Amino acid sequence: MAKILAVCGSPRNQATEYVLKKALEHLEGREGIETEFITVRGKKIAPCNGCGYCKKNKTWCCIQDDCQELLEKFMAADAYLIGSPVYCYSSTPQIAAFFSRMRPLFHVYPELMRDKLGSALAVGGTRNGGEEMAVNNLLAMMMARGINIVCNEVYGYAGGFVWSQDKGPDGVEMDQTGMNGVLKLADKLADMALIREYGKKALACAADQ
Repeated sequence: MAKILAVCGSPRNQATEYVLKKALEHLEGREGIETEFITVRGKKIAPCNGCGYCKKNKTWCCIQDDCQELLEKFMAADAYLIGSPVYCYSSTPQIAAFFSRMRPLFHVYPELMRDKLGSALAVGGTRNGGEEMAVNNLLAMMMARGINIVCNEVYGYAGGFVWSQDKGPDGVEMDQTGMNGVLKLADKLADMALIREYGKKALACAADQ
């Protein structure tokens, strides 16, 4: 069983959350795939302040807020579909804060993320409003935490790109090209997650022989 976790970086329950849940709905019933959804909406997540506590003490972050709860779910997953609306030609400060707090995962416990997989999508209010830059930003943050990137099919190359026209769920539903691209991305991520799962089992069997 491979678990795909959708992570919504939006502070609102609008287009991005809708798109991510549609992607998970698309994967429902697929053999070997389990899904879960989490969001930064309504959570208190302070950004990393560079204090160095985690590296110095070889332990988790000393800041006490809602990040710990989200990180527990994050570490329990095998693959991630990270989504964000476009804010200032990038992803949201909320998702950036979440990734900044993953410093211990990479610097203290790198083995926890070494074989994880991740894909990204962005939702923009205008057709060319920074979706590609937001996706690239999300991919860079995943790579900074040791997550292996799964790109999209021919439609989107780097990830999923959806145009909401600033109309929330109704707007993204009108962008069939964008929504179809997200479903292709979800399928490819699921494929790679299953290949990862079967590969780990094959390596374990080979080691026992």
